[in-house]
Amino acid sequence: MPKQRDSRRSFLKKTGLSTGLLSAFGLPTVSLGSSLSPDSQTLKLAGYNYPRTRALFEKKVKIQGIDYEIQKDGISNLNTNIIGGPQDYDVTEIGLHPYLIAFVNDGFRDYQLLPIFPLRLFRHKSIFINPKSGIQKPEDLKGKRIGTVGYSTTSLTWIRGMLNDEYGIRPTDVQWVFPQDDSSKKFSGKSSRQENVLPEGLSYENGPEGVSESELLVQGNIDALFHAAQPKAFAEGNPNVVRLFPDSRKTEQDYYTRTGIFPIMHVVAVRRSLLENSPGLISAIFRTYSDAKAMHMDYMHKIGWAFETLPWFGQELESTEKVMGRNFYSYGFKENEKTLQTLLRYSAEQGLAKKQVPASSLFHPDSLALKE
Repeated sequence: MPKQRDSRRSFLKKTGLSTGLLSAFGLPTVSLGSSLSPDSQTLKLAGYNYPRTRALFEKKVKIQGIDYEIQKDGISNLNTNIIGGPQDYDVTEIGLHPYLIAFVNDGFRDYQLLPIFPLRLFRHKSIFINPKSGIQKPEDLKGKRIGTVGYSTTSLTWIRGMLNDEYGIRPTDVQWVFPQDDSSKKFSGKSSRQENVLPEGLSYENGPEGVSESELLVQGNIDALFHAAQPKAFAEGNPNVVRLFPDSRKTEQDYYTRTGIFPIMHVVAVRRSLLENSPGLISAIFRTYSDAKAMHMDYMHKIGWAFETLPWFGQELESTEKVMGRNFYSYGFKENEKTLQTLLRYSAEQGLAKKQVPASSLFHPDSLALKE
């Protein structure tokens, strides 16, 4: 055990990633004054407890010695809280596309983004079909009935944009069906208005009351389903629900190799007034999230193969890095500008955002040069 601790200390020392990392980077001292949440001198954070953010939840990293508390919550609740609710948090994970909609369409400026991306996922795996529908390839989606939950969520916007770019399937080429018994709400919470924006010219209908999206697909009431989560029937192995791309892993790797795009789902937003009063927090927060992620990457490389349940964990990590590079889960604006700008283009093309804006406009100017 002592050797393990020494190894970790050695790694953190070499990379500059430690709980004292901020002073090592020569970052400015942060004077918070009264800029934190009302009646509090504690920074309030919120988000998911991912392995790459776990060090925040376990207080293994610090924000330049600033006291903070962190709340675990679902993305829809976080979106609603920050964009149209009580704004309880100083620093929070938020859906990238709902934030974009609020920023462009509603003039929302209460929070600014930092280029920290807690959740990134390829979305080819999120397209499910009923094999009896006659759909054998993406182009067969034209003219079909497609169920979807949260039309303007980040994941669904990525799926539609990718299908248009790669296979020529436009949102107006299909009939959309919105389930009225959305089991995902039980998982993610109350949807924000920005997750349910419907553009003009869309052909859609509501599904029957009390019938879930999974049941609609099993029964053949819809031909396909676009869903961020796995449908219940798929998880249970129902033969009437399969993926459009049977080898979605290979399809997604090919997509990345051709495009260089690793889709971003969630981003970190910070209360604007807090950054105005304490500009040093921009670098401090970025480095703390980066430090937490680096600790997890260190774990995966050094001992994850022994502790994780997947039998080929180590080989999967090696395979991923061979395709995407060692820093495949990168933070920072410049490294991810193409990916960000692609989503902004999709939003405008799909009639969701009223106009296409530069991706840089969403982020605090002082955060644009930050990198790991």
